[in-house]
Amino acid sequence: MEDCIFCKIANKELPSFKIYEDDRYLSFLDIFPRVKGHALVIPKKHYRWVNDVPEFGEYWEVAKKVGTMIQKKQRSAYISYVTIGNEVPHAHIHIMPQSTGGLEGFHLDPVFHMKKSEIEKLAKELQK
Repeated sequence: MEDCIFCKIANKELPSFKIYEDDRYLSFLDIFPRVKGHALVIPKKHYRWVNDVPEFGEYWEVAKKVGTMIQKKQRSAYISYVTIGNEVPHAHIHIMPQSTGGLEGFHLDPVFHMKKSEIEKLAKELQK
């Protein structure tokens, strides 16, 4: 895609702080990090959403490989893998090392309350 910043990074038209690359995927440090070591994994080919990537499992295996490498090198407690998708219109997985038992770098809204009967009804609808 012509105006996509991630496509330009993948095509080496823009610089990045690359930490991993293979034939299909690229990982680089986020220039607006939420935590130290915050990285992104993108497919080199343009897809709008993570769910659009045909090799979905392979994509996540690359994210796991990068996340494991970051966790080991930074000695973080664990890794959060986050897909939001509305910041840049190109599929990307955020990899955010966590140094404590808490959640660092992003916040979840309070629990969305549903009655047990509503959850049960929704589950049945989704099973169809």
